[in-house]
Amino acid sequence: MRNAPTPDSKRRDLLKAAGAVALISAMPEARSAPAGLITRPIPRSGERLPAVGLGTYQVFDVATAQLPGTELKDVLRRFIELGGKVVDSSPMYGRAEAAVGTLATALKARDSLFYATKVWTTGRSDGMRQMEESARLMQTRVIDLMQVHNLLDLKTHLPVLRDMKKAGRIRYLGITHYTAGAHAELEQLVKTGDFDFLQINYSLDEPEAGARLLPACADSGTATLINRPFSQGGLFGTVRGKPLPPWCADFDCNSWAQFFLKWIISHPAVTCAIPGTRLVRHIEDNMAACTGRLPDAAARKKMMDYFAG
Repeated sequence: MRNAPTPDSKRRDLLKAAGAVALISAMPEARSAPAGLITRPIPRSGERLPAVGLGTYQVFDVATAQLPGTELKDVLRRFIELGGKVVDSSPMYGRAEAAVGTLATALKARDSLFYATKVWTTGRSDGMRQMEESARLMQTRVIDLMQVHNLLDLKTHLPVLRDMKKAGRIRYLGITHYTAGAHAELEQLVKTGDFDFLQINYSLDEPEAGARLLPACADSGTATLINRPFSQGGLFGTVRGKPLPPWCADFDCNSWAQFFLKWIISHPAVTCAIPGTRLVRHIEDNMAACTGRLPDAAARKKMMDYFAG
């Protein structure tokens, strides 16, 4: 039998609820997701995000003057039309932050997007300058999610991020990495409860995070972004020339990209996968993975076995 709530526990619950209301009130203007779009809640706030987003590594590293010669504006427009929201970038990605800011402003789309970027330097003052520059390049006053890139100088940046969150300059804080070798350290960090988000690699080719790290995120209420969902394109090389199994129709899967993404986002601890692309047809294919049925545990094992074979 559950214990009756004490005055202290009631106070904690009220403070938690008040914090959630304050966070939600600071969100960009809400936009209804298209019917049937798969969304996941951010555990710390309940804000829902589409389970497929957009990464900008390499693909958005384009000078502003050269953007008209690419499909990137149409990619971002179509992403939004299909219900996409999360756009992830970093100072490490060359001109990607500036490209995102320029295109989103041209489309008048800032309020439709969830901006995630990173701090990737050492030292308090350099970190603060870099984060201010990211906001300037992305043409926004508030960054939705600021992450410490690859844990670089985490001890220095974490208190700064906490202060920025209190001041309303960022809405969530997180950490990132992209190799299985960092998973043990990341597991210990997420267990502290200090982070709203963890961004990590997870795919059919790199499934290690599913063993302990993703369950630790679920237990600690940490949202997750999944990078390298296609293993930097390597997954497509593995299946090139091979037919999609007919049983993929059981979970509304019509392409290999959807196969790879549906396997990822069907993990209950995954909040959003962030494949990158510079082509409209690819964004349409990727976002289709965020609709329809998802594979259950048995189907996920079948997918893994098929891929491994």
